[in-house]
This record gives sequence, C-alpha cells and structure tokens, in this order.
Amino acid sequence: MERLGTGIGWRPEIADAVERMPGIDWVEAVAENVCPGHLPESLLRLRERGVTVVPHGVSLGLGGADRPDEDRLTALAERATALGAPLVTEHIAFVRAGGPLTASPRLEAGHLLPVPRTRDALDVLCENVRIAQAALPVPLAVENIAALISWPGEEMTEGQFLYELADRTGVRLLIDVANLHTNHVNRGEDPAEALADLPLEAIAYVHVAGGFERDGVWHDSHAHPVPRPVLDILTDLASRVSPPGVLLERDENFPEPSELERELTAIRGALEKGREQAGRSSGEGDGESVTDVAGRVTKTSPDTTADAPLDAADAASTTAPARQRLALAQTALLSALVAGTPVPEGFDRVRVGVQARALAGKRADVVAKVAPELPEILGAGYRAAFLGYAHGHPMGAGYRRDALDFAGHLLGSGLPEDPHARAGLREWWMERSGTRPRSHRPAVRLARATRRVLLRR
Repeated sequence: MERLGTGIGWRPEIADAVERMPGIDWVEAVAENVCPGHLPESLLRLRERGVTVVPHGVSLGLGGADRPDEDRLTALAERATALGAPLVTEHIAFVRAGGPLTASPRLEAGHLLPVPRTRDALDVLCENVRIAQAALPVPLAVENIAALISWPGEEMTEGQFLYELADRTGVRLLIDVANLHTNHVNRGEDPAEALADLPLEAIAYVHVAGGFERDGVWHDSHAHPVPRPVLDILTDLASRVSPPGVLLERDENFPEPSELERELTAIRGALEKGREQAGRSSGEGDGESVTDVAGRVTKTSPDTTADAPLDAADAASTTAPARQRLALAQTALLSALVAGTPVPEGFDRVRVGVQARALAGKRADVVAKVAPELPEILGAGYRAAFLGYAHGHPMGAGYRRDALDFAGHLLGSGLPEDPHARAGLREWWMERSGTRPRSHRPAVRLARATRRVLLRR
C-alpha cells in the first residue's frame, strides 16, 4: 500500500490555509463536492506540488440492501481519474432504504447509518463491495462509521465484521479512530478489542476527528478539537501497526490555521508514542512467527486475493433472500427515524429518538447550506419551521429537492405570515422549481406582475 503520510481534509473554507500549511503530504476531498471537469484551483495547485488527493465518497451506501447505483459508481470513478488518486474511499453504511425491494417509497437518511453486523448484511455488503471494486479504476477502501444506535441480534463484533469483509473481498480499510471512540461511548464497545480483531495489514489509512459529549451521548461532529481519548486510540493503533497515512478531518466551525496545525502536531505525537511502545515491546515476543510492520504479533493476513467472483446470475440468486430481509429491516428503521413510524422491536427507543432529532437537525443545516436564501428569507424562524416540516415529510430525493419541497409546503400552508417574507419565498420557489430559470427581462417581469394583479381580482 502506498505510504501517504500526514494529511488533512480539504474543504473550500480552509483551502488557502491548507495550501500554506507545512508538512501536509496529502489531502482528502469529499467526492460529491468535486466536479471532474472543473476542479478547484486549490486542488490543482496542490496536485502540481505533488500532494496526493484522495476522493472520499459519502453517498454510495455500500451497506444498503440495493446494489450500488451505476451512476454514482461512474461519478466516483471519474473523480478518481480526474484527481489522479491512488485509491478512493467510501463508508460501511446505508444511506437510503425503501423502493422496489420493499414496495414502499424511497427514503433518504441524509446521513451514514450503521449496518447490522449479521451474516445477511455481510453477504450483501461483500457483493456490493465487489461490484464497486469492478467499476472503479483504483483500489477501494471502506470506513467504519460512528453510530448512536445498535441493531438487535448482531452476530459479530465490529472487528470480526471488518476482518471477514476484508478477507472475503480483499478491500482495504479506512479506520476512523474517532468513530471507535464514539462507539465506545454510545454502544459500550472496547476500541482495543476492535483493534485486536482488525486485519491491520489491510489498513489503507486512518481518520482522526473531534466531537463532543452531551447527556451521555457522543456526537461525532467533525467541528470540535480532537480529544485525548481519540489520540490514545491512535497511539494504540500505531503500537500495533504503522498506518500508511493519517488524516485530520474537520467539516465545520473551522478554527484558525494555527489551531489546525497544533492538532496535526498532536496527531504526529500520538503516532510517535505508539511507535515507541512498539519498539519497547518488539523484543517481548511470545514465539509467534507472524508479525506486523511495527514488530508486534498480529493475526494472519486475510486472503487479499478474495473469493472467486460469482457471475451476475449466481451472485443475484445467492444474495437475493438476504437483500430482501435486509431491505425490510433497514426500511423499518429508517422510516422510524425520518417518518415517525413505530420503532422496530429490539431497538432502544430513546436512542432512536436522539438519532431522529440529530438527522432532522443535520437536514436543516445542510438545506441551509445548499439554499442559503431560505434562512435569509425566513430569518430566526427558519430552523423551527424546517424541523416542523421534517417531522412529517421524509426526504426522498436529495437536499436540493428537499429545499424546494420545504418552500412549497410553507407556501401551501399560507406561511410565512409576514407578507414580505412570503412574497420573497414565493419568488425564490418559482425561480427554482421550473424547468429553466425565470427571465429577468423588464418586459417579462412586467407581464408576470400584471398577471398576478389580474389573478387577485
């Protein structure tokens, strides 16, 4: 695996700072935010300097019951080629449910949701990963995610689940140590046990990020400093294996560049501490013959050649029952989270409620970013209005459509009450809901105004 070094998540808000930051070997860009034909100038300059750029996907939903969408795979492949990336990454998560497998409306989570660690889910995930691997021009690595909720009836630990996934598909792993900490707080899972079960030689790189705790729940915000427990998990990992790359993630609430540089220094320090621990213990072997690159005893490598691929018909017949069962389970959970249907049996209802509120809050935040005019038009009442709308209106087709549907819902309900705000919202909605932008030529605008006056009579 290519050695990446120390990196940081590239975001437009900190692009200039990243370019000036010393000691940055590589960056990671959210794949869906990059257009292959119009790469940001900042990324182009970084590439010209020899800085590696890795596209990181967030919407493929490899852990979902459906097979990966061909258009999304094509888009991810195009970004990998445009960026000259050595690999691409995605998540072990589901992000949508419903549809033909359940004969129900399609639901979008707008967030990464955990896959049940069951044989059904593993079989489906392995096939989905193989489909993605065949469609991508470079190797794929998949990331463990953070979660607020646990599935009932799980059959494997996280480490065992990841080990079997890598063993059966040869896929690389992107290990997020902040997510291991999140799952420790929220689900009582021991990060050390997860690391002990992992196929360490399959690690492509490592994510490090911050979050915060509220009412006993850890929120993986990517908007706060990296806490000491996360750095300690990184040290533990570095004492077991030398990761090819480590990257700091920050998605919002960006601090001054000097603060980001201090966090990168702390990450390097945690890695060095782990290497020192590995060095001290390298002479304390117990006679095992299999060791990792840091000299520590580790598990035997997964078979990176993976299982022999099935042809399309065989694969479909093998996983069809598992896909059906997984589809029903994921749809029931997602419906409870975004549509207010009853919580499926076996789930912690309190935690599902926390997750539902978190999803609605994130949805409001993202809609405000993709349609910044809405908070401007609605003012302080935007968030409450959107959360009220979200409670009974699940997202079905992405955030831009969600913004339009929200505005249409308000107008249909005679809101907002302020006439000036309602006129502004109506103008915004009409500008964007048609098949093409409305003309701003004076004659056309006069005709529209005249028509409105006549309709009121």
